[in-house]
Amino acid sequence: MIDISNIGHGPANLLAKAYDKNKLAHSYLFVDNDEKRALNTAYWLACLFNCTGENKPDGTCRNCQQIISGNHPDVLLVEPEGKQTLGIDQIRPLKEELAKSPVESTIRFFLINKAEKLTLSAANGLLNLLEEPIAPVVTVLITNNSDQILPTIRSRVQTINFDEKEADSKSSLLLNSGLSTEEIKDLGDTQSLDQAIKYFYQEMLERNSLALISAHHLADQAKTIAIQKYILINLKLLAEKDLNQNNKRLVAARMLKCLIEIDKMRYSNVNFRNLLDYVALQWKR
Repeated sequence: MIDISNIGHGPANLLAKAYDKNKLAHSYLFVDNDEKRALNTAYWLACLFNCTGENKPDGTCRNCQQIISGNHPDVLLVEPEGKQTLGIDQIRPLKEELAKSPVESTIRFFLINKAEKLTLSAANGLLNLLEEPIAPVVTVLITNNSDQILPTIRSRVQTINFDEKEADSKSSLLLNSGLSTEEIKDLGDTQSLDQAIKYFYQEMLERNSLALISAHHLADQAKTIAIQKYILINLKLLAEKDLNQNNKRLVAARMLKCLIEIDKMRYSNVNFRNLLDYVALQWKR
């Protein structure tokens, strides 16, 4: 059920200011642990642009009612619909829609919910769409884990973080990467685990045969889902850090692509040790 009646948080204020100044970006990434709130905000933005009332968006005019009910021809939603992933077949129609003019508005809104579930082919298809802002379209990706979005996509969108909780920098980073507050508390002291993750990462880059042994040691420590997620998050953070260094950029990009792929494999219930073995063997070649 779409509800735009209580949208009054910081990201909405930011979007309202951009709208007032006619400076809306052509694509956004909404990052929020509460994906429902982010989706409601995306619909609120579409209503803001199309509302015919005086106090925009009033939620009661014909345009707002059409958008809220999911029946506006210029507001399109793509989501998994009960599936484990968002596939290319769900993204391809959006590219076809680029050739069409808005029906009742001057701009169209493409909303992609649970964008962290995009398959690699779907993500690449979406990348092509983002690189072709020919038609008057605003694309909004919604995720609870920006770490699972391809870096090439993140570089082409304006990211808006909805997390308003006060936390130290590490906790905030983990929250933004998909861990819940409860999972962060359950991690406990991660100092030795952090060191093991760094060793594993470096061994892979060096194509050191010890990487496979380190993979097994890490898998033995990953006794909970939270620790498994923590290990993958930190490996990605190390790769993202290297992405900013010219001499490591290509290697880091390849590492990120591999890590994103095994993260998606994790959703298919692949054993965690097998996942780490897979990534270690990829770098032994």
